[in-house]
Amino acid sequence: MEIWDSIVVGAGQAGLGASYHLRRRGIEHLVLDGNPAPGGAWQHRWDSLTMDDVHGVADLPDAVAPDRSERRANEVVPGYFADYERLHDLPVLRPVRVDRVEPDGDLLRVRAGDRSWRTRTLVNATGTWTRPFVPHYPGIETFAGEQFHTASYPGREHLRGRRVLVVGGGASAVQFIGELAPIADTLWVTRRPPVWREDFDAAAGLRAVTAVEERVRRGLPPASVVSVTGLALRPQEQEAAELGAYDRHPMFARIEPRGVRWADGAFEPVDVIVWATGFRPAVDHLAPLALRSPEGGIALEPVPGKVQGATTAVRDPRIQLVGYGPSASTIGASRAGRQAALAVERALRDAAGVERAG
Repeated sequence: MEIWDSIVVGAGQAGLGASYHLRRRGIEHLVLDGNPAPGGAWQHRWDSLTMDDVHGVADLPDAVAPDRSERRANEVVPGYFADYERLHDLPVLRPVRVDRVEPDGDLLRVRAGDRSWRTRTLVNATGTWTRPFVPHYPGIETFAGEQFHTASYPGREHLRGRRVLVVGGGASAVQFIGELAPIADTLWVTRRPPVWREDFDAAAGLRAVTAVEERVRRGLPPASVVSVTGLALRPQEQEAAELGAYDRHPMFARIEPRGVRWADGAFEPVDVIVWATGFRPAVDHLAPLALRSPEGGIALEPVPGKVQGATTAVRDPRIQLVGYGPSASTIGASRAGRQAALAVERALRDAAGVERAG
C-alpha cells in the first residue's frame, strides 16, 4: 500500500488552502472529500442565500474570491472551488467519507468504509457543517409542525405566510429573521439577551479571534467568534428591525404539538421552528487518536505572533487542524492552510531525522 506524506480530510476552504501549500512544498499528498462535487459546505446552503447576503468569502491562495452579487452562493462558491481545484491540479478524491483515523505503527491509517490509506501526517479540514447542533427541550419530539436546522433550512419561500419561531443568538438567526420577517410572522427566542455592536474594526476582530485561540490553547471546546464580538444588523435586515422582529424573547419551557409553552404557563402557537443553534466541530473520526484534553477540546500549539496560526495538535504533532477554533472562518482557514503545510513539512523532516538516527 502506498504511503502518503500527508492526507487532507475535507476539500472546503481550509482543505483546498492546505493542499495548495502542500503542493508548493512538493509534499506528496491526497485530499479526501466527502461531498459528491466541489464546493464544500457551500453547495448545501439554501437557495435564497445570495453573494450579497453571505458574511464574506475570503480569497483562496493565489485566487481572488467572487464579488458580491445577487447570484446564489450555493452556485457561485462551488464554481469558484471547482475552478481552483482544476487550475492548481489539486489531488482531490471524492466522494470519500472518512470514518476514522487510527495509529498504525509509526504511521496513521485513514479509513473510509472498506477503503484505507496510510500516511505520515494528517491535515483535518472537516469544518462543522456535518455536525449541526440542536439542543434538547422537553416535548421536542411531539411537535407536529416542521423543524429545520440551519443545515436543512429550506429558504424563505417555503416559510412564506407561516408563524415561524427562530431559536438561537448568533448571526444565522439574525439573517433568517431578516429575510423572513417581511413575509412571515416571526418570533425570536434566545437563551441570553443578544449583545449588539455598532461597528467592528480590525482591532475588535483581533480581540475576538484571540479569545477563541486562548480557549483552544487551553484544550477547551472552541467557542463561536460571535459569542465574543456580538451582533450587528446589515442594511438587508433593517426592514425586519423596523417591524420589531428583533424584539427577543427568553427561552420557552417546553415544546408542544402546536407550539411552545412559556415559563409563565402561557401558550404560543407556531407552525415552524428554525434551530439557528450552531454546529460542533466534525472531529469524531479522530477519536482513536485520543487528541482531546480533559477539558473536552483538542488543544493546539500556539504560534507566536500568529493568532490564527495554531494548527498542530498538542498530543500528536503529526496532526494539523485547519478551520478549527481560531481558524474557523473563511479567512482564518486560508491563513491556517499555510501554517499547517509548514508544520507538516517540519514533522516529516523530524521523522526522517529520527529514522536516520535509528
